[in-house]
Amino acid sequence: MKVAVLIPCYNEELTIGKVIDDFKHELPESDIYVYDNNSTDKTKVIATEKGVHVVEERRQGKGNVVRSMFFDIDADYYIMVDGDDTYPAEAARDLLEPLINGEADMTIGDRLSNGAYEDENKRAFHNFGNNLVRNLINRLYKSNINDIMTGYRGFNKLFVRSFPIASAGYEIETEMSIHSLDKRFKVKELPIDYRDRPSGSESKLNTFSDGFKVIKTIFTLFKDYKPLEFFSIWAGFLTLLGLIAGVPVILEFLRFHYIYKVPSAILAVGLVMMAMLSLVCGLILDTVVNNARKQYEVDLHQIHESLKREREQVMKG
Repeated sequence: MKVAVLIPCYNEELTIGKVIDDFKHELPESDIYVYDNNSTDKTKVIATEKGVHVVEERRQGKGNVVRSMFFDIDADYYIMVDGDDTYPAEAARDLLEPLINGEADMTIGDRLSNGAYEDENKRAFHNFGNNLVRNLINRLYKSNINDIMTGYRGFNKLFVRSFPIASAGYEIETEMSIHSLDKRFKVKELPIDYRDRPSGSESKLNTFSDGFKVIKTIFTLFKDYKPLEFFSIWAGFLTLLGLIAGVPVILEFLRFHYIYKVPSAILAVGLVMMAMLSLVCGLILDTVVNNARKQYEVDLHQIHESLKREREQVMKG
């Protein structure tokens, strides 16, 4: 059994050494990989001195780093953790156990359900943002995930091999959560004790710009994964506007048998036609997405069979 610890880093010289030491202690059998994302401090030097695998990723953004990690590293199980020393290495085996037992394809280190994040995190609007994203995704996908945006996760090889990464930045965790829900992967959450960054260490997450990107990712993936529901919402909204503009016109015609509010009538007809077009787009794209989902299941089965053959070869060897 090969376990890989993945640590994406950008300017974490104050904490990366401790994070590496903690995971060496908790998972001595694992291979630790630090992917440095154009750090301007001594992050890369410290990680190299610790004797772990250090790789440079020139494309800026956490999503780009994770994409390279998933392409480059071959393991049976993966633990992904930020290099800022906010996540406890002691929880790593708890995240691994459901993966090894086949209970989960992805495990989530949940910072929110036990109140640890709210107690420790002092950055304005971060708690509000986490709750907003969680409630929005759970409502859209009829799910019950507590921590959508945590950076502490475990994966099996099937999830890593079959995850098409589209995000370039901090939206990557949101994309992982939505992908697992849409593709019906087994997900298990485990509460962890989050701790805030040590003094002198600064978060690279911009509350507003990165928060906007996360919200944009949610709606983009909602459109891509559930187009009928997405365009039906727009169709309903446009129909409502059409009725607001058109009802006075209809009442006027019933009363005078003539239409005096010609601009309102044209507006109402235009809005209703747009609503119909939106619904038709949703129906067509829903068929396309369902066919793509079926093809994904076929591809997933092929990946599963490929991994099964790999395991059999390892056992024979």
